[in-house]
Amino acid sequence: MRKFGLSSDNVVDAIVVTANGGIVDRQSMGEDLFWAIRGGGAASFGVVLEWKIKLAPVPPKVTVFTIPRTLEQKATKLVHRWQAIASKFHKDLFIRVILFVGKGSNDGKTIQANFNALFLGTIDQLVPLMKKSFPELGLKPEDCKEINWIQSLFYINGENPGQPLELLLDRNHVQKGFFKAKSDFVTKPISEKHLAAIWKVMQDGEAPGIMIWDPYGGKMAEISEDFTPFPHRAGVLYNIQYFTKWFEGGALAEKKHLEGINRVYNFMAPFVTKNPRTAYINYRDLDIGRNIKGTLEEAKVWGEKYFKGNFERLAKIKGKVDYENFFKSEQNLVPT
Repeated sequence: MRKFGLSSDNVVDAIVVTANGGIVDRQSMGEDLFWAIRGGGAASFGVVLEWKIKLAPVPPKVTVFTIPRTLEQKATKLVHRWQAIASKFHKDLFIRVILFVGKGSNDGKTIQANFNALFLGTIDQLVPLMKKSFPELGLKPEDCKEINWIQSLFYINGENPGQPLELLLDRNHVQKGFFKAKSDFVTKPISEKHLAAIWKVMQDGEAPGIMIWDPYGGKMAEISEDFTPFPHRAGVLYNIQYFTKWFEGGALAEKKHLEGINRVYNFMAPFVTKNPRTAYINYRDLDIGRNIKGTLEEAKVWGEKYFKGNFERLAKIKGKVDYENFFKSEQNLVPT
């Protein structure tokens, strides 16, 4: 992402089934529809049968690491520092922070921050770069592991990178259960004082889930807000994913986990983007608005949070290619 942008930024062609039953490619669909399906929620416009994506070169070896730090290990200061520098790192370096409630000293609760990284290069290249860019983390060669890029997909998902690659094609490999995700974007660093307040909300509440903070910058900051419908570009420090997962069935379990994640999400409101409070479309969140009557005003409530100023153009394209709203869902573009 920080090196090459999003997959949607690198799409060069697509095959799409349209509302009238036609099958079109980039040339025959036209540039408006081609623009819309690359980050605008393609399911609002048709069924994508095929994507053609410009490939990116990767080195033979990449380096990964995960450094855990608790509050007792100065996690708050490290997270605060990370906010100021993660979007400015070398494009080859991606360090996200995974935050959750862990076990502290004397059987108490603490906040654990896992600094989870992927570097497009070797350990010998990474360690001196980290000493220059983020010395506070104290990365050592023995903290790192060299693997190939395709194995890093397992690693970033929290799995053993040595698993058979065929598992990437196996849908049954995914652990079953229930989950809820929400999202935010942050453009100003959160102070240490306010980070401590966030930690307290997570520690005091039941089933708070986890937060994953993904840094932006790099290539993401070089692409204009209207290059694709995805507008979250220059000025964004990081994206937040709020995530909770549970395996027990029933309304009580669902209520506990949804209330837990919403408690954290609601507390975060002062620290994230405003007017609108923006969101990431691929963490589909019906709490921020849904289509009931199917009006443009209704869709605008959630649509501007995902697409900002690109929402109006998307709605007009929807009106051109699917005026009768054949492709619809709780959050689909409404034709205008």
